[in-house]
Amino acid sequence: MELFGPPRIRFQGIKSMTNATSAPAKILVVEDEYLIRMLLEEMLADLGHTVVASVGTIAEAKEAATTGDFDCAMLDVNVDGQQIFPVADILMQRGLPFVFVTGYGEGSLPETYRGRPSLQKPFHSENLEQTLNGLLAAV
Repeated sequence: MELFGPPRIRFQGIKSMTNATSAPAKILVVEDEYLIRMLLEEMLADLGHTVVASVGTIAEAKEAATTGDFDCAMLDVNVDGQQIFPVADILMQRGLPFVFVTGYGEGSLPETYRGRPSLQKPFHSENLEQTLNGLLAAV
């Protein structure tokens, strides 16, 4: 499955498991675009993961990040015109791994977050799988 075009992926400081499949994970998805959120949920399900919460606002994301029971999170960087970084800070305080999903490239991330895994829209399910494998292997 493809999410809008050719693959683009960036890893920094995450061990890759190219030929390995991670164990099923419980995942929080934060994405304001409903159709993209649905596609991402479907891609994650096809990879054997469970989306335990899927939200489209910063307020919902903060609540889920604070109280949710999940293994990792997929965070759209721009959620309805607001930056996701307060949610990323909550996840870092909880020690939970996350992936930034962005259409703007690595340069759009503040310096503090540039070492974090990210997927650049558009991406393929293979890129998503590789990113999650690396993220979950690093835990």
